[in-house]
Amino acid sequence: MVKLTSVFGLGLAPIVVVVLGVLLSGCAGGAAGETGGSGELVVYSARNERFVDALLEDFEADTGITVRALHAGGAAVNRIVEESRNVQADIFISNDVGALEYLRLGGYLQGYTPEGIETIDARYRAPDNAWFALSARTRVLMYNRDLITAEAMPKTIWALTDAQWAGQFAITRGGNGSMIAHVSALRHEWGNAKTAEWIAAVKANAGAIMQGHGDIRRAVGAGEVAFGLVNNYYYHQQLLEPTDNNVGVIYPDQGEGEMGAVVNAAGVAFVRDAPNADNARRFLDWILLPENQRAFSYASMEVPINPAIEAVGEAATLSDYRVHALPLSRLGEVYEDTRAFIERAGLDLELK
Repeated sequence: MVKLTSVFGLGLAPIVVVVLGVLLSGCAGGAAGETGGSGELVVYSARNERFVDALLEDFEADTGITVRALHAGGAAVNRIVEESRNVQADIFISNDVGALEYLRLGGYLQGYTPEGIETIDARYRAPDNAWFALSARTRVLMYNRDLITAEAMPKTIWALTDAQWAGQFAITRGGNGSMIAHVSALRHEWGNAKTAEWIAAVKANAGAIMQGHGDIRRAVGAGEVAFGLVNNYYYHQQLLEPTDNNVGVIYPDQGEGEMGAVVNAAGVAFVRDAPNADNARRFLDWILLPENQRAFSYASMEVPINPAIEAVGEAATLSDYRVHALPLSRLGEVYEDTRAFIERAGLDLELK
């Protein structure tokens, strides 16, 4: 597998854009809309490299197709949009259904019905299967057992606005994909005014605002903060650390009449006019093989969407707790609007 580069943030310096354009045009294997045959597959990924690279290497080994991967973080969505008249990517791997559906609604993805798609419930895939989720994550409060007990922990997301928690917890920057999806769910539940109030209060209360959830889990484990708002698999990752692993987890909003924990998912999408479309279809068929669905979810310790695949370790399955009612596909309708909403409410999308 060839890694083109790693890009973080929402913008690229002009020189980087030029270099990437040259690299990708050289590897795309033909003009936009051709069905490939070049023996290559160009994958844009918004997920952490270590969750993706081994999987792509397995695809190379199984098929002989050379994978060229661009790990672009939050910039991947923008690049797909910007390149729509000169398409470079074949497959997009995302950690956020909102981003996947946003691209589909914008006409940047194309439908396909791969073998094995019936193993993914219709709630977790696009109507035309232009994208489908493979693993789920839930928004939870991970805490340091040396600093606070489960009984003393806040039990709802709204409770983070309480002054008693000032300085005791960490959140991510506003532009984190899971934060965007979470705020979209809150807007659906509470409306804009209450959600904006929540953002402002949580920003003021937070002891730290960090780049990503990995930073939060390490800070909680080390006792730098008492707890943090993360995706549930970061808790399982911290449990496996040789030190700083005395952590617990709270699934919030589980009481009678409460909204339930917010769930999001990670998955894959088929880019419209993919230069190597035949190889993209082959990848989509391949990723749905049970062993590859398992590898996709286990790499990050997320919960498999396919109920026939057992969850990793101590991970709770989606049927074990109350979840928020917002259909995941709705996240795409408000993806860009929620980004702007978060910024207007006072939480910076990027660290400054």
